[in-house]
Amino acid sequence: MKKTFALSHPKLSYQRIIEAAKNEVKQYIKKERKHALPEGADFWGFTCKFGQTAEKARVIHEGDINTNISSAQSQHWKSFYLEVVPTPKKRAPRPDAN
Repeated sequence: MKKTFALSHPKLSYQRIIEAAKNEVKQYIKKERKHALPEGADFWGFTCKFGQTAEKARVIHEGDINTNISSAQSQHWKSFYLEVVPTPKKRAPRPDAN
């Protein structure tokens, strides 16, 4: 998902648009996690970027998406860019706790 979310609408409130954007991202991640994993992968990770525009976007952690959207809301941004790309990942083995 590479998308610029517009945060203005003639009939919807700003808060409602923000909540709709958060829900859309949550549903996208949920859908992508259901896809079959490639050989040798343990789980789906996500490479994410967030910013006012695609050029200004910086890499963020998947768990910080809602925090960044809320930050954009508090700064009254007119739009924001979000990139969420699914990446197959392998878990690192745990070190022995002796």
